[in-house]
Amino acid sequence: MTVNRVGLVVHGGRAEAVAAARAAREWCAEHEVACADIDVWQEGERHSAREEMDAAGDPDLVITLGGDGTFLRGARLAAENDALVLGVDLGRVGFLTEVPAPAVRAALDAVREERITVENRMLLTLRASCRLEVPEPMEALVRYGRGPMLPPPRVRAECEIGHDWGVALNVVALNDVVLEKLTRDRQVSVGVYLAGRLLAAYSADALLVATPTGSTAYSFAAGGPVVSPRAEGLIFTPVAPHMAFNRSVVAAPDEPIALRVLERSGPAAVSIDGQVRGVLNPGDWIGVYAAPRRLKAVRLGPMDFYGRLRERMNLTDAPAALADGEAAPLWPVRTPPPGDLAHLAMPAAPHRAPPVS
Repeated sequence: MTVNRVGLVVHGGRAEAVAAARAAREWCAEHEVACADIDVWQEGERHSAREEMDAAGDPDLVITLGGDGTFLRGARLAAENDALVLGVDLGRVGFLTEVPAPAVRAALDAVREERITVENRMLLTLRASCRLEVPEPMEALVRYGRGPMLPPPRVRAECEIGHDWGVALNVVALNDVVLEKLTRDRQVSVGVYLAGRLLAAYSADALLVATPTGSTAYSFAAGGPVVSPRAEGLIFTPVAPHMAFNRSVVAAPDEPIALRVLERSGPAAVSIDGQVRGVLNPGDWIGVYAAPRRLKAVRLGPMDFYGRLRERMNLTDAPAALADGEAAPLWPVRTPPPGDLAHLAMPAAPHRAPPVS
């Protein structure tokens, strides 16, 4: 696979990330591949994905060096250009990154020699009743003490604008879109619509729509289901709702989820993959739906999502179950699957050495 330009998104606060980035730059120099750092704060400001990718020369491979937060920043950039994204794992609880830091050069060799697979991950985008922006007096409040905010999302010029359908915003979310309260003492009141039909009016700390990839992030912390990242669907989860029905709802990929701030509610912040991008007032709404494009994530081999789920979530076995016998780490098979099961995603049978004659 031809890689002409690499963009690096580096967690500069971690020494191992800086060292892994140095190894990636050395590899690029040896193979005459252009390389640039992107998604950096310049003069105390943040820039749109389009501006950052233009400044980096439109890389066709984005490498993130950090945890899942760094990967989310890289995914935002890669989606803008339909570029590949490769995550180098330096996090502690993450599910998104792929390659251990010492294996950066080997991973780049695999990309160059086409020994990879490209996994397509579902992304979310949205329309809104108005353009998203954070009023200046509120900026310090919604920033939560973090660095500079991203600029307001641009309107997608190629999309039709209508009063009923709002404006299409040039944003994508790999994990989730969240509508959340601005102050501790007041929940937001929101009408939630699935495929155009009212589900319920909620009073809650937040309401979120997640992708299957994002099911192990905020949605999981709020009590939502774990969903395979290979699945397709939108996961609606309320956060601390003041009502008896507090369950998640999983919608089909072609069923949009709309959130309308009710008349007597307080204002609500819109966060996209953890970044506050705007504030809605009573009467405003957002409609969240599957983006037409997918994130192209580089994989060096099959992703063991459920093994990682057990490890990263520190799942333990029930004491009563352990008393009845120890479970094997894999489903115990020693032979190839029969024809009617050959299409299923299962671990390969363990390699057996030939008998000694």
